[in-house]
Amino acid sequence: MSCDEPATITKAEYESLARFRRILREFLRFSEVAARREGIAPQQHQLLLAIKGMPSRESATISEIASALQLAHHAAVQLVDRAAALDLVVRVRDQRDKRQVFVRVTEKGEALLCGLTDLHRAELRRVREELIASLQNVPEPVSGL
Repeated sequence: MSCDEPATITKAEYESLARFRRILREFLRFSEVAARREGIAPQQHQLLLAIKGMPSRESATISEIASALQLAHHAAVQLVDRAAALDLVVRVRDQRDKRQVFVRVTEKGEALLCGLTDLHRAELRRVREELIASLQNVPEPVSGL
């Protein structure tokens, strides 16, 4: 990939993008460390959050988990297997369609996720203004490009 018109990208734009990526990476690092402190892998935390964050229900299919976490289907299966072995999630067969299996968060998983979510809310409040400012500094596209 090359930059066709480097003169159209200003130093301020590079700085803004770098600032935004730094804020995102710092938040992700915070999240990784917080999960490990609670004794789970960062992807296990992401799994719990993806399931609890499903719109209008408290469960998710493996395909939905794979999509939410941007994983291959087999990788999502392995992640769910590891989380189930730790009693963080459980597979539940759908009562109406026995072929369909959903993954739910267990009480143990709920407790972990609740604590981690409290920490993440506080961290997001801390970086909110900096994150908003970095997004507001992204210039509008130049018309005709």
